[in-house]
Amino acid sequence: MAAHEASGAAVDGLRAGFAGEVITPGDPGYDEHRGVFNAMIDRRPAVIAGCATAEDVGRAIRFGREQGLEIAVRGGGHGVAGTAVNDGGLVVDLRRMNAATVDAGSRTVRVGGGATMGDLDRAAAAHGLATTGGRVSTTGVGGYTLGGGSGWLERKYGLTCDNLLEVELVTAAGEAVRASGTERPELFWALHGGGGNFGVATSFTLRLHELPAFSFGLLVWRPEAGPEVMRAYRDFMTAAPDEAGGGLLYLTGPAEEFVPAHLVGRLVVACLVTYVGPVAEAREVMAPMLRLGHEGELITDMPYAEFQCLLDDPPGYRNYWSAEYLAELPDPAVDTFCRCAGDMVVPSPSQHLLLPQGGAVARGAADHPVPWRSAPWAVHPLGLWEDPADDERARRWARGLRDAVRPWSSGTVYLNFIGDEGGDRVVAGVGADNHRRLAAVKAEYDPDNVFRRNHNIRPARAA
Repeated sequence: MAAHEASGAAVDGLRAGFAGEVITPGDPGYDEHRGVFNAMIDRRPAVIAGCATAEDVGRAIRFGREQGLEIAVRGGGHGVAGTAVNDGGLVVDLRRMNAATVDAGSRTVRVGGGATMGDLDRAAAAHGLATTGGRVSTTGVGGYTLGGGSGWLERKYGLTCDNLLEVELVTAAGEAVRASGTERPELFWALHGGGGNFGVATSFTLRLHELPAFSFGLLVWRPEAGPEVMRAYRDFMTAAPDEAGGGLLYLTGPAEEFVPAHLVGRLVVACLVTYVGPVAEAREVMAPMLRLGHEGELITDMPYAEFQCLLDDPPGYRNYWSAEYLAELPDPAVDTFCRCAGDMVVPSPSQHLLLPQGGAVARGAADHPVPWRSAPWAVHPLGLWEDPADDERARRWARGLRDAVRPWSSGTVYLNFIGDEGGDRVVAGVGADNHRRLAAVKAEYDPDNVFRRNHNIRPARAA
């Protein structure tokens, strides 16, 4: 449906009895409410429905459809393609619905659809509990979980969707429904990686795990050490216990005490080892990496909720990301990964990432629409930069790295790590057989493809 301007009388009708706030152009705070974290996105919706309840969400959806407005759904607003906001349409904004309520006895948490990982992490930490969360605290729980959910704790506790117990959502008809293992099980299955295609998720219930200690080590070398360090890291992680996670990355050397002055502001290679356990154990596990002659070192324990904030994406940066999931990591792939690092924009907060999987990720439910869980490695160019003049260079680096490692690809991809890369990539993200099954679920809950500003799966009858 095309975008249209909503009538003033219709907007007034939506405002009447709305528990949240309805914002239109010219209202105070409009520009603040329409902004998302990616500074490349500058869109102007006709109406922003800041929902406070599931009832608000239902009313907003019905309003948008009656007015012929394209509907976007905003949770954390962290999707790199900026699909949480549109031009001339309706944004269903869930940020007021951000409560995280822990039941320590059952080790579960009920999280609002507009909560961020920071909201969840802090609530769980108060009880010595945690679940796999995004790698930064500003990630929205909703889109992250519905896409599968990959994070630092995944090798120990599985993907976030592996810990999903129940979802409450509002369908394209404005109807509130619940999905779990026993209630609407086919919809529940679809919510384990099928994204926001089936409705607006207003709450999630997740399993929590005891996390008595968390620690990490970050080691830094000159970039020319990259191939040697990466080969060692590959062998280290292949044998590492499930408690160990992290990644190998090229980045701009930060101005921190543990980084030598001659490496600050220039390209460096780093190894991050996260560990579910005390720092003494982490040092023992990291021993193979500590023998490689690193030049900078930070090894410490830290509350997990605090660690989640360390790598938060700084606001105001332009963003472009991509990813490729690898079935193997032979020496030629290592050399290719390291060579491409020289194309990254430096200095900038960009990261040229290799992430290990395995552990509980690989052991999770094989039938969930997250086929990338079986890949042992993920390559993830995460581009952040300030100057628009660097736009083409940054995109070229990200695409170049993705394409360069494709000879070793598993053919799958985590959709939360990429923007709009076309329908074939959506199929790669969920699997061809799963895609057909998801299209049937879509036809039941959103037959008109109202929720299409996402990694879209069209309803079966239109596929």
